Amino acid sequence: MLTPSSRRRGSAPRRRPRTPRALTGTVCLLALAGAALAAAPAPAADAAPAAAAVPPAPVSWRADLSRTGADDVNVRYDAGALRVRDGSVSPASLGRDRGYASAVLEAHHVDRPVNRVAVDLDATVPDAASVEVDVRGRAADGTWTEWRRAAAGAPAELPRYVVDVQARLTLWNAKGEPTAAVRSVTLTADDTGTAPAEPAPTTRASAFSARVYATREGLVGHTTANGHVIQANDHFVALPSRRALSPNGSGQYSVQVCGPARCETAPVWDVGPWNTHDDHWNPSSVREQWKDLPQGLPEAQAAYEDGYNGGRDEFGRQVANPAGIDLADGTFYNVGLNDNGWVTVTYLWTEGGGDTTSFPTWGNDVSIRQQATTASTRVASLPGPTTVRVRCQVHGQLVNYDGYSNDAWSYLPDYGGYVSNIFIDVADAWLPGVPTC
Repeated sequence: MLTPSSRRRGSAPRRRPRTPRALTGTVCLLALAGAALAAAPAPAADAAPAAAAVPPAPVSWRADLSRTGADDVNVRYDAGALRVRDGSVSPASLGRDRGYASAVLEAHHVDRPVNRVAVDLDATVPDAASVEVDVRGRAADGTWTEWRRAAAGAPAELPRYVVDVQARLTLWNAKGEPTAAVRSVTLTADDTGTAPAEPAPTTRASAFSARVYATREGLVGHTTANGHVIQANDHFVALPSRRALSPNGSGQYSVQVCGPARCETAPVWDVGPWNTHDDHWNPSSVREQWKDLPQGLPEAQAAYEDGYNGGRDEFGRQVANPAGIDLADGTFYNVGLNDNGWVTVTYLWTEGGGDTTSFPTWGNDVSIRQQATTASTRVASLPGPTTVRVRCQVHGQLVNYDGYSNDAWSYLPDYGGYVSNIFIDVADAWLPGVPTC
């Protein structure tokens, strides 16, 4: 069943100008001031100096914790606080006997671009429990950043300017022990003036790839970190960090896994194996833990092969294999594995994209076809709104849906097929800046 996004199709997307960096703004103001002084008479000796520019005030809001939704996992709200609902539930891939809950809060739109978010948490956290707050941002082009952890006195710095901010709470407690109780979350966003400019399309590098050891997740009937109940022949992956965990049913963070037989693009729906803070696909400088390891090397692999961290994971368990990714059964066998083994993984949300341009999509169960026609073989689908990389576009079969008609189709190299441009969430029927195939 295809459903439009909350914003009506065909209306212009929100496009807000990027806030210039503080240094650039200062240089421009000085240049203008210099020109004015050259043409004006000198001021009187007792004239008051011009007032210094005041940076915009931070933006603060209090999250509504009472509205639990479909993206939440094992969480309950009662007596004015969020808590773990069932202390026996834990992410399937992690293999730990510990209570776990996750609450994905509603995204908040800010009136100007920001790139830093601070969090003020009012919570009771027993000794055997813990609470983590992650935030992410959505840029004006509709793409999300990774999740970044924010703690008291340590705001999350996002890699680029964003106009929407979303927070996620993760609660843990030992089995049979009291759960944490989160009563309120206040978020404050501002602009550090240091977010990098977006790279030009002609200079972007490809998304990051690495060769990692893959294990089969199995565990049919268990629940993943995003609340998905694992089915037989399922297609998804688990990575050992919550920074790239997609909401249930979404491919917002997806990988391409290439095995002995073929490649498959699959969403990240679970956390593990071994670790939960090992974003090994990121450069060492921004990696959450294990910053002395090179990009692309999972901590479990270093522990297993070289005795790194005493041969143990972040929980102190002895690492029994070098796995950096878990594959659901359908993905595992589809790429050609019959036993655990090495695969090449491309982390499709990472900076870059090569000769492609990224766009957001809308709709559920959107078909990707072998050719630019609905009669062509369906090679993949987008389970929910996501961000896709488009290499080129063609005029193909005219598609009519929800009162809109379009004969343009975009080629998605990560999926090996075409999607109707009706489901590319921009106002233009023919995508701007994308060449013809």
